[in-house]
Amino acid sequence: MKLSWKVVAFMLFLFHSTNHISLAQQQGNDEADDEAEKQPTIPKGQEHCKGIFIWYNFISRTKEFPRLKNTITQSWAFKSRVTILNMGTSELQAWKIFIGFQYKEILVSAKGAVLTSGVDFPAPVGNGTYLSGYPQTDLETSIDTANELDKIQVKVELRGTQFGLKPPGNPMPKTIKLANDGYKCPSPTRRTSMYVCCVKDPKLKANKTTKTKFFPRQKGDLLISYDVSQAYKNNYLAQVTIENRHPLGRLDHWNLTWEWMRGEFINSLKGAYVRKVDISGCLNGKVGEYYGDMDFSKVLNCEKKPILFDLPPEKADDAQMGKIPFCCRNGTLLPETMDSTKSKSAFVIEVFKIPPDLNRTTIYPPHKWKIVGDLNPDYRCGAPIRVEPAQSPDPTGVEAVKYAIASWQIVCNISRPTKGNSRCCVTFSAYYNKSAIPCDTCACGCEDTAKCNPNKPAMLLPPEALLVPFENRSVKAKAWAQIQHFKVPKPLPCGDNCGVSINWHVSSDYKQGWAARLTLFNWKSINFENWFTAVQFKKAGSGYERMFSFNATILKELNNTIFIQGIEGMNYLIGKKNGSDPENDPDVPGKQQSVVTFKKSGKTWPDIAKGDGFPTKVLFNGEECALPSRIPVSTGIRFSVSLSLLFLCKFVSFLLIQRLN
Repeated sequence: MKLSWKVVAFMLFLFHSTNHISLAQQQGNDEADDEAEKQPTIPKGQEHCKGIFIWYNFISRTKEFPRLKNTITQSWAFKSRVTILNMGTSELQAWKIFIGFQYKEILVSAKGAVLTSGVDFPAPVGNGTYLSGYPQTDLETSIDTANELDKIQVKVELRGTQFGLKPPGNPMPKTIKLANDGYKCPSPTRRTSMYVCCVKDPKLKANKTTKTKFFPRQKGDLLISYDVSQAYKNNYLAQVTIENRHPLGRLDHWNLTWEWMRGEFINSLKGAYVRKVDISGCLNGKVGEYYGDMDFSKVLNCEKKPILFDLPPEKADDAQMGKIPFCCRNGTLLPETMDSTKSKSAFVIEVFKIPPDLNRTTIYPPHKWKIVGDLNPDYRCGAPIRVEPAQSPDPTGVEAVKYAIASWQIVCNISRPTKGNSRCCVTFSAYYNKSAIPCDTCACGCEDTAKCNPNKPAMLLPPEALLVPFENRSVKAKAWAQIQHFKVPKPLPCGDNCGVSINWHVSSDYKQGWAARLTLFNWKSINFENWFTAVQFKKAGSGYERMFSFNATILKELNNTIFIQGIEGMNYLIGKKNGSDPENDPDVPGKQQSVVTFKKSGKTWPDIAKGDGFPTKVLFNGEECALPSRIPVSTGIRFSVSLSLLFLCKFVSFLLIQRLN
């Protein structure tokens, strides 16, 4: 069959037109799908939220290994998603949410957020946890962005492990809420998902100061500032400043670590140094590809989680490593109550970046900050928050103020040690009881329990046994138990394993007052320079009168806490001295001792024999020490009972004699 050229041309025209229309329709459908995909699927009835809308969607879970019949102990791998959407008229800065997990969850990852506590994954979150945004820390408004969802909304993908609640149970959290100050959240709605609308608290007074786009600076026990002073296309300079703001907090030989989130590396440092000069992370991967011609032998550190430490004082005037104000103090941060001139530390860091962050304004601070000392409080650090640029005097000396390019603040607060996780402990003794009460069993943890019992209470000791190491106390403890008719457990209780122990001995009690003796024992090999301790009482602290051999001040604003430090010449608590023979010549701890006197007042009259003479909290260099679970009992009570029995016996004897007569 032959077709004329006109028919062929007409058919080609129809085919082209139909195909063009189909492509146009398909393109229109794709655009509609994209537009629909960008729109948030808000639960029905919640589109009128005028604040921050949060909803939690449980996606799936699968049974993990090992497979167990017991529902409570069976573990499940779960996936869920949390969406935070700003539906209000105010920008949400440094967003933070709380998720009330309740099934012994272990969070493995959180894409789009970090744990506010700064701990690493995997992290146990069975009692709930706080999440902070990263890298998107702020949520702008729909008005200011023409409803651009990438700027007003963030989705956090969660992965982890949970226990119990077999299918078809719905393993939802107890609650979800916004944790930012100034917002009020009702109880969440629970259906196939969980959601809540948090609005600004109407009772909160509006800030009358000038409105800025920065988050207000926070208060905390330890404040870290990350201030960018110079910025270039592929690198920048930042000063890190650490300030001790707690009246009893302290750090010695601090080690600071964080995690780079976008491939950054440390090119140089002044005022501090890294524990490992390691460039292996730069030679491979994106860093090596982009900086192909760079001499990495001069680079300081390429670790994702570097560890930095302070320099000794002799480096303070070193042109290469020092010349930074507040640097080079050997890692010591004293409380302001002790020495305000030594409560701050600082160093300068040169950071190099990699694509796609190659412009002056794209700067991301590191996350997961953590700082530790030799024997100091446990500091928990939050996520960095963007704050108003730091101010400093102009280096030229003229009366001008220099602003940082950008500033972030990291707030760290002291966490009270849990049972068995202390680093120092307290022993009690008194003039009215022959036995000394040692530190609790495993007060500072127990690693080896093969030859001892970690669950038995510590055995009472003769006072002189506190002077010898725990491994040399067994003979004395068993001999003392035999003399005093105490039961000897088998196996014997484990030791306390504490680096520092403090003995509080009530030495006298009289009508106008009472006295005690404080003794410090250093069982570690390191020396403690400019040490301090603090004791707090329930009733007797306000009666503090005088301390001999040590300097002491009563801090009334801290519940009448007595702040104690060594005088010049006695402010150095030396480490233990190793003996030549563990059995016959044991180790000798570093020791210092002083006597303290108290007055008795009418308002807070303490009963020393009933335990008011023993502190309720003791700290050493900022670390809260573990207290014994019991106190010495007065033998006077036993003596009074003996007199009563004796009188009764005599009275009965008298009656019998009279009857016989």
